[in-house]
Amino acid sequence: MDNIQWYPGHMTKALRMMQENLKLVDILIELLDARIPSSSKNPDIDKLAQNKKRIIVLNKADLANESSNVAWQAYYEGLGFAVVAANSNAGKGLDAVAKIARQLMSEKIERAKSRGRINVPTRAMIVGIPNVGKSTMINRYAGKKMAQVADRPGVTKGKQWITISNDFELLDTPGILWPKFEGSGGTNLAITGAINDNILDREKLAQSLIIHLQQNNPQAITNRYKINFNENNTPAEILHKIGNARGFKTKDDGIDLLKSAVILLDEFRGGKLGRITLEGVNDG
Repeated sequence: MDNIQWYPGHMTKALRMMQENLKLVDILIELLDARIPSSSKNPDIDKLAQNKKRIIVLNKADLANESSNVAWQAYYEGLGFAVVAANSNAGKGLDAVAKIARQLMSEKIERAKSRGRINVPTRAMIVGIPNVGKSTMINRYAGKKMAQVADRPGVTKGKQWITISNDFELLDTPGILWPKFEGSGGTNLAITGAINDNILDREKLAQSLIIHLQQNNPQAITNRYKINFNENNTPAEILHKIGNARGFKTKDDGIDLLKSAVILLDEFRGGKLGRITLEGVNDG
């Protein structure tokens, strides 16, 4: 599953739009998926935003392993980023993001005030991969549904300014992927839902998730689906067992493996298999 190539034309357009609008903002807030903090970090953004103050938000931290969250936060702080673990669905961590943004801009604000400018808003651009929770975060800030939200990638079509308070404004941008994924990055993005499922082989994708769980979190499958397996079972066999446990039958009384795959992926993404991080700080 590592050779996923998916870079539609609107991604190029969105990246260009981001580049053009960086001059309008003071801070770049980058949302990463806390379950895949390396795979969800867009290398293009580091090149574009070299001269901007940066905040990394490890979003969906409630779905990721707690000790992994701590390790990844320390890792990115070590690279010089301000880092916040957040759950935008519940609004957790968002106050910390706004507080850090104001702290980063405090010197500029004081300089402006010394020149007679009383209200100097902090302007931040919010960026990230598709389906990482940018719109949910903005809606939480604003207290109402201003940004369109859906549980699928590619919903935010264009840029939009959102006034959070009289001194804090956010520029939302579409979710952006990049042309080529290295190593397991494409698979991890697909497993977490950043790439549209309709263009993927979901049975193979589910088997890739099973391989990770079999090696690192076998109890997640055992506890959720009440099945027994061991290291000698293939991912296809385990997917078959999941389908059988759920009663997913085909017309000829076989096991509906596609439905089994869809359920496994959906339940992983929804946190029903537990708090699972797919990559560690020290993974090669």
